[in-house]
Amino acid sequence: MTHAPVCGPEGPLRAAAAARGPLPVRAVLFDFSGTLFQIASYADRIRGALGRPVDEAEMERLLDGLEAGLADPEVVRAQPGRDVSSKAHRHAFTTWYASVPELAPYADALYDQLRAPARWVPYADARPTLEALRHAGIALGVVSDVGWDLRPTFAHHGLDHHFSAWVHSYAYDTEKPDPVLFGHACGALDADPAETLMVGDHPAKDGGAAGAGLRSYVLPAGAAPGAHRGLDAVLRLAGVRP
Repeated sequence: MTHAPVCGPEGPLRAAAAARGPLPVRAVLFDFSGTLFQIASYADRIRGALGRPVDEAEMERLLDGLEAGLADPEVVRAQPGRDVSSKAHRHAFTTWYASVPELAPYADALYDQLRAPARWVPYADARPTLEALRHAGIALGVVSDVGWDLRPTFAHHGLDHHFSAWVHSYAYDTEKPDPVLFGHACGALDADPAETLMVGDHPAKDGGAAGAGLRSYVLPAGAAPGAHRGLDAVLRLAGVRP
């Protein structure tokens, strides 16, 4: 396998081999949330957890409370290292939910929704993109900062069979962009990092795959559940016809 060159402040320390253009993409790694799937809206989740009607005025107050909670010092302290273990992941999210007094009794229920496969919605172009890549012989893997096993969620939506590698951050006690995670995925796919593309929605975490010698494609954030995500661009980058 090739390795990323060691660079000083001005560029590579050693002369690179003669330019031959980028290698063809033979493997693609995908992030999970915000890339292939999005969870149901917070409004729907809150109504489900409370188990009663919630009018628009009350819902706005609860959502405002969650927004304000993002800056709560206790919530902020719970976030570093959130994805390095299942325990840390649950603590980070339940601390945030509980920052809204009306939601505090339902913090565990709201967290359990995260683990429920039926709560997640694939983006409209996820399935056709994965099918086209797999049909073209491109090896596929998942690399996600997460606190639980994602395979049941993919299986619930009939998408698990597309993937041959699953790398969950909590299982490795680290988070993206640690090269360890990308290395494990490339190894599982028997793919050279230089021939591998990482697709995600976080510039530092998913874009950080470039530091491990991969190519990366970062999607803009904010797509609604079930929307068209723009994943057709992945096919173009991989040289695959839709």
